[in-house]
Amino acid sequence: MIDSATVKDADALLPLLLSAIGPIAHTLSGTTDDGETRDVLRVFLSSEHNRLSFRNIIVERRDGAVAGMLIAYSGDAAEELDRPIRERLESLHGEEAASAVVTECKPGDYYLDSIAVDERFQGQGIAKSLIAAFEERGRSQGYDTLALIVEPYNEGAYALYRKLGYKDDGLWQVSDGAYKRMIKQL
Repeated sequence: MIDSATVKDADALLPLLLSAIGPIAHTLSGTTDDGETRDVLRVFLSSEHNRLSFRNIIVERRDGAVAGMLIAYSGDAAEELDRPIRERLESLHGEEAASAVVTECKPGDYYLDSIAVDERFQGQGIAKSLIAAFEERGRSQGYDTLALIVEPYNEGAYALYRKLGYKDDGLWQVSDGAYKRMIKQL
């Protein structure tokens, strides 16, 4: 069942988020210590207003568990959603750490930030269901452009997005890595 995440889902969402964002987790948390990274991201997931907030997360629930999650938000709000993350980093580590958090989308985009499916539920169409829910939310909120970035080596995800109608739209630099930007016009 597709649903909106709640604050109570933070612990279930955390491992999915970590699997989805990889090294970006360290950039957002400001630490390379895995325990500290988990603690920081758990707070962001439980908070009301930032890019990782439960408010921006669509979940698929199966057998009473969060089987998959997708983070999505407006490109128009991206700078504002990144502000709490940047402010925390700047207060702890200075301006350079804060500037490492880059906005991953453009104004006018409805942006798919992250998607992950629990390995126990993979191969059941959950990613497609989450993407369909993301696309419907973008459409219902009046967006013309859906956007996402994908690692160049993630051939499976790239093929799925292509199959779903997403087209290449250049490269995007995030956390010392180049990602393929893909868009779909509604």
